[in-house]
Amino acid sequence: MKDPKLLETIKDYKGRDDVPADFDTFWDQALAKMTELPEYKLEERDFSIPNVICYELTFKGTRDGLVYARVVLPKTDQKVPVIFHFHGYMGRCWDWTDMLAYTVSGYGVVSMDVRGQSGYSTDGERSPLGNTVKGQIIRGAVEGPDELFYKDVYLDLYQLIEIVASFPQVDDSKFASYGASQGGALALVAAGLNPRIQRTVAIYPFLSDFRRVLEIGNTSEAYDELFRYFKFHDPFHETEDQIMETLAYIDVKNFAHRIKGQVHLITGLDDDVCYPVTQFAIYNRLECPKEHLVMPEYAHEAMNVQVNDRVYNWLCGSKISFRYVEK
Repeated sequence: MKDPKLLETIKDYKGRDDVPADFDTFWDQALAKMTELPEYKLEERDFSIPNVICYELTFKGTRDGLVYARVVLPKTDQKVPVIFHFHGYMGRCWDWTDMLAYTVSGYGVVSMDVRGQSGYSTDGERSPLGNTVKGQIIRGAVEGPDELFYKDVYLDLYQLIEIVASFPQVDDSKFASYGASQGGALALVAAGLNPRIQRTVAIYPFLSDFRRVLEIGNTSEAYDELFRYFKFHDPFHETEDQIMETLAYIDVKNFAHRIKGQVHLITGLDDDVCYPVTQFAIYNRLECPKEHLVMPEYAHEAMNVQVNDRVYNWLCGSKISFRYVEK
């Protein structure tokens, strides 16, 4: 464990800035505009894989964005629970084979490409085709909360869940969300915006406690764009308070109080990409049933030892054991 005193300090830490007074109003009004399902297309793909049905889903997002997701459902006459998976920053959705592990337990899986990143989703009127690589945290921050790139991404999550809930094959009372890094952030936001999500698993979530990130300094590639904004646009930080007040509307810790379903969070204490203190800021604001596991020797990396089995147990209700028991 890197620093027991620091861990003791951050176990009650809730972030540097408070939730904006109109935060819930801001998001409730945005969701209230989504009274109807967006235009979408669901196309079956035959990959000669027995016992599952694979679909490609596309739908029209806000600002003329086009959102792409993969859907894998077990072949059954019963309505199936669904796990929504979200990928890391600058990445793309799961490969089809990644999704099959959960169908063995009777779960459907939906994995979405975040608009403007490496997959097939596009950011409509504001984005060229292909990955814009970085700069998405700060995009729109000068114009104000309504123009934030991640506002549209978060609304994509809400609409994706609503579309899938309308499918006759699924049980919309048994939805879960899961992801790591940016995906962990989106899994939490999905639960904060859409109460259909009853369980969330988030691994080292991104996009939290931006003021604290500034104080720590530019040591993380993922947050580099925030520092580049000030270095090249506002070197004397005259707009710092304005930018922080705007980014508060996409700060994941500020969604924590809206989450009603159960949350499982995993943090590597050596994480120098999504700093542990910013993850504790999320966890300590959760008012729902929750569990937080910390891994002292792990950074922002693959957590393959026992973690994947624990995640599977959390999401599917399985009883996978982590130890060999000799009989």
